Amino acid sequence: MKSKIKSATLALFALLIAVGLIVFPNYTLEASMRGINIWWGTVFPSLLPFFVTAELLIGFGVVRFIGVLFEPIMRPIFNVPGAGSFVWAMGMASGYPSGAKLTARLRQEKQITQIEAERLVSFTNASNPLFIIAAVSVGLFHDASLGFLLAIVHYSSNALVGFCMRFYGKRQEKRNELRSKLSVKKAFEALHKTRIRDQRPFGKIFGDAIVNSVQTLLMIGGFIIIFSVITTLLLRIGVAPFLSNGLAKILEIFHLPSELALPIFSGLFEITLGAQLIADTNLSSILAKSIAVSFIFAFNGFSVQAQVASILAETDIRFLPYFFARLLHGVLASGIAFLLFPYVYDPTQTTSHVTTTLNLFRSTESFSLWLNLSDYGPVITLISLGIAISIMINRLYRYAS
Repeated sequence: MKSKIKSATLALFALLIAVGLIVFPNYTLEASMRGINIWWGTVFPSLLPFFVTAELLIGFGVVRFIGVLFEPIMRPIFNVPGAGSFVWAMGMASGYPSGAKLTARLRQEKQITQIEAERLVSFTNASNPLFIIAAVSVGLFHDASLGFLLAIVHYSSNALVGFCMRFYGKRQEKRNELRSKLSVKKAFEALHKTRIRDQRPFGKIFGDAIVNSVQTLLMIGGFIIIFSVITTLLLRIGVAPFLSNGLAKILEIFHLPSELALPIFSGLFEITLGAQLIADTNLSSILAKSIAVSFIFAFNGFSVQAQVASILAETDIRFLPYFFARLLHGVLASGIAFLLFPYVYDPTQTTSHVTTTLNLFRSTESFSLWLNLSDYGPVITLISLGIAISIMINRLYRYAS
């Protein structure tokens, strides 16, 4: 009976989307174009170098080296292998869903167990600082000071999630009381053994890295476009406003403005759209806005969660612990934002001081790079896709001959 209800629900959901595409063709086309522009101009060119580099580092044994080196640090705090430090750093630097992608690769390489992978993915799939500070805080809120608050809240609450998840699955896990000591020699030996064990030549490793990364990014692009359309349809047919009324009641319990209900609901599906709606809300309370944005950053949005679920489906890593961690992260981030707001964010700043801060931030190389992605991103995407296609055609030709 339960299986039949699930089948009927999924069929009805697909049917409603199909009807929405027919009834609102202009809005769905606009949403699709917006999703393509995000993927084409920003996501693909910004994530591809990280994905390819990570594949090379795994193939050459550098991740194994880092794992042995940081084992004495990561194991006591997060109860994951030292290789988790590499995933954590890359996840923060490149943003979602890099943490899930790299965790899945480590699991496929059998460098971590299933339980360790489920712990690791729960706190390594975070937003990158450039998106938080440049895109959201400066680009949408026009407030660099808010960006530093959001970044501190996001990463500190993320680390707390990792610490809480260290206790997950301890009963299912075999106890190992041996604690390794810091040893560069042992780490290098592990690097050398890993490289020797991988018999692929450099050209094959590099080609695999590009093809695998492009395939993952194509999947990510599909999810971004589809969820952009779904979010737009929910807004147009009135489902989002209707369901956000229930969310407004919850916000009132925590003394938050009910006007944030619809933006938060939209952010549950797509982070960027939710953040934009929160920024455009006619509210004077920056505290309420910072709490709302912190929550949707932590929750990741169903679009990112669907990407993570698709990546994890290639392994035995279960999605449910990750989803639970997102709820925990959202609660912790909202609470920390409330606690740190009076100390980190200064509401008495003068307009000239804020303008000076924004101008200084805009002059930095990182912000200039983020702006240039909209101009050069499509070119980088086209070149990368061309390289990946040529590699795949060359391999097919070799196999055929």
